[in-house]
Amino acid sequence: MKLSAQSIINNPFLNKGTAFTAEERASLGLAGLIPSHIQTVSEQTQQAYAQYQTKVSPLEKRIFLMSLFNENRVLFYNLFSQHIAEFMPVVYDPTIADTIENYSALFVQPQNAAFLSIDEPDQVESILKNAADGRKIRLIVVTDGEGILGIGDWGVQGVDISVGKLMVYTAAAGIDPSEVLPVSLDAGTNRQSLLDDPLYLGNRHERVRGQRYDEFVDKFVNAAEKLFPNVYLHFEDFGRSTAAELLRRYQQKNVVFNDDIQGTGIIVLASILGALNISKQSIKDQVYLSFGAGTAGAGITSRIWQEMIQAGVDPEEARKHFYMVDKQGLLFDDMPDLTPEQKPFARSRSEFANADELTSLAAAVKAIHPTILVGTSTQPGTFTEEIIKEMAAHTERPIILPLSNPTKLAEAKAADLIEWTEGRALVATGIPTDPVEYNGVTYEIGQANNALVYPGLGLGAIASTAKVLNDQTISKAAHSLGGIVDPAQAGAAILPPVSKLDAFSQTVAQAVAEDVVAQGLNREPIADAKAAVANEKWVPEYRSLD
Repeated sequence: MKLSAQSIINNPFLNKGTAFTAEERASLGLAGLIPSHIQTVSEQTQQAYAQYQTKVSPLEKRIFLMSLFNENRVLFYNLFSQHIAEFMPVVYDPTIADTIENYSALFVQPQNAAFLSIDEPDQVESILKNAADGRKIRLIVVTDGEGILGIGDWGVQGVDISVGKLMVYTAAAGIDPSEVLPVSLDAGTNRQSLLDDPLYLGNRHERVRGQRYDEFVDKFVNAAEKLFPNVYLHFEDFGRSTAAELLRRYQQKNVVFNDDIQGTGIIVLASILGALNISKQSIKDQVYLSFGAGTAGAGITSRIWQEMIQAGVDPEEARKHFYMVDKQGLLFDDMPDLTPEQKPFARSRSEFANADELTSLAAAVKAIHPTILVGTSTQPGTFTEEIIKEMAAHTERPIILPLSNPTKLAEAKAADLIEWTEGRALVATGIPTDPVEYNGVTYEIGQANNALVYPGLGLGAIASTAKVLNDQTISKAAHSLGGIVDPAQAGAAILPPVSKLDAFSQTVAQAVAEDVVAQGLNREPIADAKAAVANEKWVPEYRSLD
């Protein structure tokens, strides 16, 4: 059926704005509906960037970019691809936290998302079908909004995290934006300020849990698999009590990925591998301490433990290298409220003469002498000078990763970590960080940003028609990044820069696709994994519509 001129102009996947050719304007009935002068996408991009530069605050800049996104996907991604490092903190973290907190008040357009309500479970399939609007969906990012970044439960407003993640998938890895779908699972919210807000756009009741919630998620997964065969399901920012359980439930039979559990684990592993590449040490000899034992902290710990096993260490012996500290201090196996993810790494009190005193990070560091310290606590400033100097006194090249974000929640500043360790620390942060000058050396600080991993992982899995994502494939993704650092360069970063995100996403995608094929986990025959990845990449260029 031929689309009307207005339908084309108002469809962000088809709209070209002033770049419609004379022939297209005539054949599509667009004559006189747009200004006469015909621009190239390059001219449009230059004009859009000039408009972007007039915006003062990060929030204003993001609102402008979202308007462009709503109107013209090709133009948006053409612009994004030329300014990846500059736009990442605006389009995604940390600015996205502001838009999530104000989503209902700022709401203008749903950005082609599917909003599924636990109060209307029978409509799940029809809503997904309506949202796809005939498009072939190959990638879904879904959230229930309970564990957004470091800011908690934001209900339906968390859908912005799904939209933002998908933007990065396309900008970094070249996944066709017409083949992706952001999804909100609205099970309610426990944030009272939202329930009391007359502008709040989600279900105005407390979160539903238990069997009804499980059945709701099952309906979504089953409907998505039915409508979009072999779809890649990315679970994002689910609550602590449900994220790991959902991954366990679906990962054996569906192509699923949880960024908070697996993505953060991959990027931390890549950071550690990059650091060890510089220090010339073995992962077998490391002592790992996680400060923060929630979904992310436990998931990261499990990922590094699995890597140590793959390096040849006996699983039980490897477990002795890992410690977890949370608000109650070092986790012990007699604590009654341990989660299933925490239990494997909880220690016995008999290991310590002063076990009852290990109720703080400082006490734990003094007792354990970690060589790796990872922060996912969202407790700002908790990696103090005293703690870092104590750690550095027992290891030549301490690996320190304060990952909490946004900026106001970071456990430490990179400049302080470099100074307190006299330049010996190998550091990556969870936020963009400027280089640090210390004693005549410029220390490049890598950003442990999941965006270095998950776009390429998704592209590789989609291109190789993967049936599942297993630990071996995930490890290959981390190794592909960890091997990029330059160990000979003084002050070298332990991770590649976000500014080259598009290039490194291809590196990750190729490693993933090759491993999927090598394991025989591809659904369709793949003769050349590298070529399959290259053929999958979408380029933000206008295509003929007439």
